[in-house]
Amino acid sequence: MTNRQQWTLIAGVVTTAVFGIALAIKLRPQIDLLEIGSQAPTFNATDLRTNRPAGIADYRGKVVLLNIWATWCPPCRAEMPSMERLHKKLAGTDFRIAAVSVDGDAFYSQEQAGPKEIMAFASNLGLTFDILHDPTGAIRKSYDIFGVPESYLIDRDGVIVKRVIGAADWEDPVNEMLIRRLLNAQ
Repeated sequence: MTNRQQWTLIAGVVTTAVFGIALAIKLRPQIDLLEIGSQAPTFNATDLRTNRPAGIADYRGKVVLLNIWATWCPPCRAEMPSMERLHKKLAGTDFRIAAVSVDGDAFYSQEQAGPKEIMAFASNLGLTFDILHDPTGAIRKSYDIFGVPESYLIDRDGVIVKRVIGAADWEDPVNEMLIRRLLNAQ
């Protein structure tokens, strides 16, 4: 390899590195992954019991189980009873469940349910915790959702403590102990 070819190769590598670093710096805020220890992103939904806007700010100061789900999802249906039992067991504490339905999100090709059908689903299962609806699917993007159900346990300061992809037994002693520990933390 001649001297000129070596310098051309070095210049090409340096130029590529500079552009790569500049691109990484520019794109970093857009690819900042949501992880344990991150602040829970804001979201906009409708509380289907009150027909009022709802978001993460409504739960500040509380320990929150944020569950993203859909009526057509069998694993969602399977985990809801354990969520309800946990909700009843921890009644009178600062623990809240915010179950956000993404029915209506065009990302999913399954049959979609509207507010009436979502509330009929919740009523059929005897759910008494907060049933929210985000038909735009924006919560899916801000929480980096892979599918439904997906859940986030959020502490009083709005920090994500646990992420569960798929259905979970929320009444499991490990989950309940973690939630009680968060409730006791000041």
